[in-house]
Amino acid sequence: MSKILFVVTGVDHWTLADGTRHPTGFWAEEAVAPYEAFKAAGHEIVVATPGGVVPTVDKGSLAPEVNGGQEGADKIANTLASITELQHPVDLADIDLADYAAVFYPGGHGPMEDLSVNAGSGKLLTLALKSGKPLGVVCHAPAALLAATKEDGSNAFAGYRLTGFTNAEETQAGFADQAKWLLQDRLIELGADFQEGEPWAPNVVVDRNLVTGQNPSSSAPLAAELLKKLA
Repeated sequence: MSKILFVVTGVDHWTLADGTRHPTGFWAEEAVAPYEAFKAAGHEIVVATPGGVVPTVDKGSLAPEVNGGQEGADKIANTLASITELQHPVDLADIDLADYAAVFYPGGHGPMEDLSVNAGSGKLLTLALKSGKPLGVVCHAPAALLAATKEDGSNAFAGYRLTGFTNAEETQAGFADQAKWLLQDRLIELGADFQEGEPWAPNVVVDRNLVTGQNPSSSAPLAAELLKKLA
């Protein structure tokens, strides 16, 4: 079967407006749920990070309260530990889009720190969008779209219907007043047609080959949409 590229944040912190570093990384469910869906469908997964660093999981995403209790937390931690691809990432700079059938970006606050300003990731996103290959981006990972600048200076995703972690969700999570900037605001500023759903409820938006999800609970339905496009 085909190969799917996971582009994952390489940082373990998010710098807040006052300069303090909030520990973060990628969000467990947003990597695990799509990984399981893609593997079950027979696809091969390759993980890429900036510099090829082993990605850090946000410890908060392993807590019982965000996984439906201790049993769910144990299950996601065990699954995460079994994903060997996360322990052996390739350098994002060495990626050739031609080798992959689809591209997927899991979230967590990490992408706000590194992928939002990573030109290599921005170029890959621009190429993936133009190629017509399925491109999935969930929760805070649409921060990476901010770096997808075309030669004329405009953003490649301007005019696209999409979603991502909302201002309302960031407020309820307790970070809105601590952040340097809010994802929903930035996506609207770049010219995207932002589709806001109910806080924490699954919300997947499909526009051409772009599939975006609003929050962690959107990651499994987003993976299902991507698989439809690969069928």
